[in-house]
Amino acid sequence: MLVHPQFDPIALRLGPLAVHWYGITYLIAFGLFLWLAGKRVGQPQHAAVGWTRRDVDDVLFYGVLGVVLGGRLGYCFLYKPDYYLHNLAEVFAVWKGGMAFHGGLLGVLLALWWFGRRRGRGFFEVADLIAPCVPTGIMAVRLGNFINGELWGRPAPADLPWAMMFPQAADGGIARHPSQLYQAMGEGLLLFVILWLYARKPRATGQISGVFMMGYGTLRFVAEYFREPDDFLGLRALNWSQGQWLSLPMILTGLAIFLWATRRNLRSA
Repeated sequence: MLVHPQFDPIALRLGPLAVHWYGITYLIAFGLFLWLAGKRVGQPQHAAVGWTRRDVDDVLFYGVLGVVLGGRLGYCFLYKPDYYLHNLAEVFAVWKGGMAFHGGLLGVLLALWWFGRRRGRGFFEVADLIAPCVPTGIMAVRLGNFINGELWGRPAPADLPWAMMFPQAADGGIARHPSQLYQAMGEGLLLFVILWLYARKPRATGQISGVFMMGYGTLRFVAEYFREPDDFLGLRALNWSQGQWLSLPMILTGLAIFLWATRRNLRSA
């Protein structure tokens, strides 16, 4: 059985300033987005309709606001509503931790809608452009979770070659799935490959967004079977975790968007 390396969460200190690995993974996520989105706007189907590198920079600005605000509010009110409704001041205590992907996604969707409205572009036109550039950021942040030794997996067979002990867990002496790495490879790397290859050719407006929603929702739903549920929530109905119940609407919404986009394209052909 492997043992989690117990990395120091602080990567380096610059006088009184402490730079955390988790913050570095977010910077890497944003840097990868800029690089990949820059390649996307250079593709003929996007360059032909006026997308530029400056648009990428502006989308990132809107997206960062959406990720931070949506991720924090999502954690507070999707996972711990009772606590934060009675302690509203702590909603802003981001240094204590607590971000939720599903909340961050909602924040990003609102940010993209606002960006598109200001630039005279349709929501799905913007979403289709950036969707293939998002999974690498998810991968980076999941690696940050692993470095921090948080969000560990459920108990695993001790003879599983990559089973890992997380000493910081309450029962830290047992073998667990390194579910952070599963998510990094699934929702991150695998989803990126699928979307990047799919989006290389021109697609009907909305199809790429639909594939992203279906793909992330499905991969997250599966990964949750290996991830330890939050101790303050446990498992919900059908023995599904909160993450699975939040992923199910993503899958259904993504399917609906994909079918709508496909039928709309066929009618206009």
